[in-house]
Amino acid sequence: MLYPINLRMRERNVVVIGGGRVAQRKVFGLLDAGAKVTVVSPELTSELLRLSETGQISWRPEHYAKENLEGALLIVAATNDRETNLAVKRDAAPNQLVNIVDDPDESDFQVPSVLKRGKLTVAVSTSGASPVLAKKICRQLEQMFDDQYESYLDFLASSRKEIKEAVKDETVKRKLLRTIADESFVKDPFREERFARILEEAISEEGE
Repeated sequence: MLYPINLRMRERNVVVIGGGRVAQRKVFGLLDAGAKVTVVSPELTSELLRLSETGQISWRPEHYAKENLEGALLIVAATNDRETNLAVKRDAAPNQLVNIVDDPDESDFQVPSVLKRGKLTVAVSTSGASPVLAKKICRQLEQMFDDQYESYLDFLASSRKEIKEAVKDETVKRKLLRTIADESFVKDPFREERFARILEEAISEEGE
């Protein structure tokens, strides 16, 4: 059984063993999360080489050794050699989490297919049963949660802050938070003005 979790990875150390296309995909995702990535591989794809040359990742141009894992919170074993990937898992310390890209059963964690719309993150996992299906479901969700959700989530974040600062009554707070989460706010071009009126009315009623 897996435990779903969102990790804050900014400035956290991650080691990726392997320099091919699979490793490249993992590196891009980790960089998006703000992680400090070190790649261990004698060779790199052209994109990974560019990231190394521009200082976005650290590159150790060598074959895997246990010492490569020191200081890493997460480790990704992404070579095309199964024995090397399994060695990475064996060598990791108990407090380090390892993902073997082609072996979910031996991995400590799995990376789901992800849909991002600004602050909205939707992750889909089949627990390793079918990554293809997970990606298919993500594509379907892209139609349901389109680009307008990016601005909508920004609206929800700022509105939630206003509600918490302006409203004292917990029941009223919960009611307002449910109101702005209504689907009608997603496509409303005047949602900020609508929210301002609702908040003003709530504050007035609270003061009576």
